[in-house]
Amino acid sequence: MTDETPAPQQIEIAEVIDGHQFGIMVVIAIIVASILVIVSMSLYYSSGTAQLDLSRPGYIDVRDQIDNSDDLQNYPSSGAITTSVLAEFKLLFDQKVSKIESVDTFGGDPLNPDGLGLTLVTATPIIIE
Repeated sequence: MTDETPAPQQIEIAEVIDGHQFGIMVVIAIIVASILVIVSMSLYYSSGTAQLDLSRPGYIDVRDQIDNSDDLQNYPSSGAITTSVLAEFKLLFDQKVSKIESVDTFGGDPLNPDGLGLTLVTATPIIIE
């Protein structure tokens, strides 16, 4: 029988890992969470969703311009395709596009102090007699 003993370097690494399992787990969890956040934020900005997010403080003024009316005319998903049907669809489509383009969603400065609610408020002095 051959007796294989591990190399001294392997023993030291195993002892370090055994003594710090919880700390290593925390570090790995932080690294994985950081990678997931970086990926999700890059997708958020690259897809253009960041510009459409009206919950951001810079878009308080734009929220009031949103038309919440439910006058959406549903277009049938089946039927014959004729020039009159295409003309009707284009008319409905152009109406919706004009509503979208009427709101200046991308204008303004999102980090404007007024938009963030950071305006300077002057206080009246208190006179103690």
